[in-house]
Amino acid sequence: MDYMTQFTVWLTGNLQYVIISLTGLIFIALIVFININIKLGKLNRRYKKMMQGTDGTNLESILFQHIDTVKDATAKVAALEQETRRLDGRLKYCVQKMGIVRFNAFEDTGSDLSFAVALLDSNDDGVVFSSIYSRSESRVYAKPVSAGKSTYFLTDEEKKAIAEAREIFSKR
Repeated sequence: MDYMTQFTVWLTGNLQYVIISLTGLIFIALIVFININIKLGKLNRRYKKMMQGTDGTNLESILFQHIDTVKDATAKVAALEQETRRLDGRLKYCVQKMGIVRFNAFEDTGSDLSFAVALLDSNDDGVVFSSIYSRSESRVYAKPVSAGKSTYFLTDEEKKAIAEAREIFSKR
């Protein structure tokens, strides 16, 4: 007897047990199918709820709005960076350093009413003002400064005012 015949004989002899086993397997498959459908329904409801925003808009439109907002913010940041670079360039030529020295120019005056003021930019270019005060008159002088030096003769007080301006700035 071959294997196929033996199997057929065994199957016909145990047909009721085979049918009961297959019915049980189908019932288990049905339970698994129902369970999967329940979970799929819950997942589908959660997905629909997630795709709805709080004000009725869906997640896709919220994401597109967010992307547009980010693009606008990026453009504004780029414009601000450009403006900052422009202002930094101009700031180099603005007065950034100042030094002041008060002194007594003449013996007959009682206090330090004379002064030298240095106003410099980031390149140490600018001007130094000197005011010489006496009882009978007062004079003011202005001398250009380039790279911390002047083509005009500088008094010790003017040199000290320039040095003070440069020193104060270097401490920042």
